[in-house]
Amino acid sequence: MKITNIRVTHVNVPLDAPFWWTAGLYGGASKSIVEVETDEGVVGLGEAPWWHFGEVIKAEIAPALIGADPLDIADCEARCVPPWQITANTGENAASVAFGAVELALWDIRGKVFGMPLYKLLGGAVRKDIPFSEYFAFRPAQDGSGGEMTPEAIVDYCLKMREQHGSTIFEGKLIMGDPELEIRTVRMLREALGEKAQIKLDSNMQWSLTTARWVLREIEPFNIRNYEDPVATFEEMAALRQHSRIPFSTHIPDLRRAVALGAPDYFVCNFAALGGLSKTLKFIAACEAMGKGFWCYSNDLGIMTSAYLHVVAATPWITEASQSLFAWQIGDVVKDGPFRQKGNTVRVPEGDGLGVELDPAAMKRWSAHFAEHGPMGHFSDPNNPGRYRRLPLN
Repeated sequence: MKITNIRVTHVNVPLDAPFWWTAGLYGGASKSIVEVETDEGVVGLGEAPWWHFGEVIKAEIAPALIGADPLDIADCEARCVPPWQITANTGENAASVAFGAVELALWDIRGKVFGMPLYKLLGGAVRKDIPFSEYFAFRPAQDGSGGEMTPEAIVDYCLKMREQHGSTIFEGKLIMGDPELEIRTVRMLREALGEKAQIKLDSNMQWSLTTARWVLREIEPFNIRNYEDPVATFEEMAALRQHSRIPFSTHIPDLRRAVALGAPDYFVCNFAALGGLSKTLKFIAACEAMGKGFWCYSNDLGIMTSAYLHVVAATPWITEASQSLFAWQIGDVVKDGPFRQKGNTVRVPEGDGLGVELDPAAMKRWSAHFAEHGPMGHFSDPNNPGRYRRLPLN
């Protein structure tokens, strides 16, 4: 079997309403969808975490892989990715992320060739109902959605998710640069949701170390399951650990520093950003050896989300719920997408490979949105247009 073509399609998939995060308002995702075609008619699907990696695929990865054996992933990687020790030093790691998106398609091909779902290729399922959290944030109103701009509105939203979907795991961003607002919202969430609900927070590095000490001291009595990136560096998290028992997580996959400093406790990652599925499995194994946890990223489309489902299904070490923005996504590129959790979980797909198929109408719609509007920005602060924010917010 040989690779004959690699097609890259940029798509926008907006959220039903934008949410506030540290860098400003986040309105949706601009992704690159990858289709790896072979001379035997088998097509594998991949997804890049942001559209500009698709440009790297078109310019560098695709020409190198034409004629390669898609089942020989090591050879494919050797054709495309320079040594990570060099690229980490020169800032040229875009090829690693871009190949990670293509490598996901190679695993999809492998599953289709052998006629089995990805989780079986990875050793079999230890679970098939995969936990995900519901998400909350301060969101301006847009076209009848959003409007959760007060603690009361966020509490009402979470209660609605519990009533409609049986949700008991909630993660959210209370990012307005206001410590007292976060403390009040957390207190109200715990009172409304009860003691058994999980509450997880994601600060996107908004706090200074001094403010983080205050915030975490005040919210610790409310049994916070996890706090993601409360401050900007691992060194500050290690200092913060002296004042708080709340576990910390991060999107920055620096296991050596986390082990050396004792914080953070968990990593939350996109598989392509780690260099692909093969490297992700090695990273998770290293986390297990070092006693660090792992779960999966959010705001991905159905292709990457399916990869999350299969890996969590096959990996006993991943025990915490992964992130999701499913309820806010107004569309997807896969048939029957986006995924939706019920009772906190999503069932792992049983089809061959990733177990998902592209929806041609959806691909046409969202690629046209990209062509018409360009990529969706997520660093925009409407209160200070033309200027990027700086950290910390407080």
